Amino acid sequence: MSYVGPDFEPPRPSRHPLRGPLTVAVAALVPGALVGWLVWQAVGDSDGDGPAAAQTSASEGASASASELPGPSDDSKEQTGGGTGQSGDGQSGGSEESGSSAPAPAGSGPLQGKVVVIDPGHNPGNFRHPSDINRKVNIGTNWKECDTTGTSTNAGYTEAEFTLDVSHRLRTILKKEGATVKFTQDGDRAWGPCVDERAEIGNKAEADAVVSIHADGSAAGNRGFHVILPGSVHSGAADTRPIVASSRALGERIAGGFLRTTGGPPSNYIGDGTGLDVREDLGGLNLSTVPKVFIECGNMRDAKDSSQLTSGAWRQKAAQGISEGIVSFLRG
Repeated sequence: MSYVGPDFEPPRPSRHPLRGPLTVAVAALVPGALVGWLVWQAVGDSDGDGPAAAQTSASEGASASASELPGPSDDSKEQTGGGTGQSGDGQSGGSEESGSSAPAPAGSGPLQGKVVVIDPGHNPGNFRHPSDINRKVNIGTNWKECDTTGTSTNAGYTEAEFTLDVSHRLRTILKKEGATVKFTQDGDRAWGPCVDERAEIGNKAEADAVVSIHADGSAAGNRGFHVILPGSVHSGAADTRPIVASSRALGERIAGGFLRTTGGPPSNYIGDGTGLDVREDLGGLNLSTVPKVFIECGNMRDAKDSSQLTSGAWRQKAAQGISEGIVSFLRG
């Protein structure tokens, strides 16, 4: 988009014919007036305050405005790195911290002393590193790909953009509640982290709650959100038994808050209408030693869900609903 400033012409002295009995009097005044005007014009131009300077300033301002305006965003499926996408009210923007390892400082509030880890699903740069994200990592029960690129809407708004946007909004809300908030990634690394590292970040932070933000890529007609809970897994490096009950409590609170705030609906294709699903094949859950859940906020491939997921106002509601569940869980 470009901006062209309005045409601006400097004022010119009006010219009236000299007639009648006033001719002599006016003629006597003209030389003095003309000299005064010429002096003012010369001084004004040299100081940059005259009409010519005003015209120049206006055109330069228009050029500066044009150069500072962002170009049109590219929401194509391939162009995922660093874009703000369809952020609505602009909260999709950059991190408040220089890296995902630095926790956001807490404010004063009911969650003071609590640590929440937010795990934005996928990384906008994953598609550039197929060999890295396709390598296998141990998830306890078996070996699985490090990560994936995630899905996107039919129009190309990516899951990675969506998850970062909702995560930023969620962080802002939780900080106001007094929580210390840490991200697993904030678009601040080229790719990843892998699913095992995502789990380890929450574990090392000794988080009171971890929430992994996602959006699904199911068939059109499949609608709604669902929260994924860890099943009871005890295999190799994985032992979820100590966190199954607490993770379910966290997930149920989040599902309730999400339903109240966004209006739902719970998934019509997973969870039998409960909005809850238990899985034992996700490394991010299997390797967690702290309460953790995933939330699939909707189906990016369904037209109705997509219209919500691409709305900044709706994403704000989604963040609010997730935060209400976390706050309710942490306050007991």
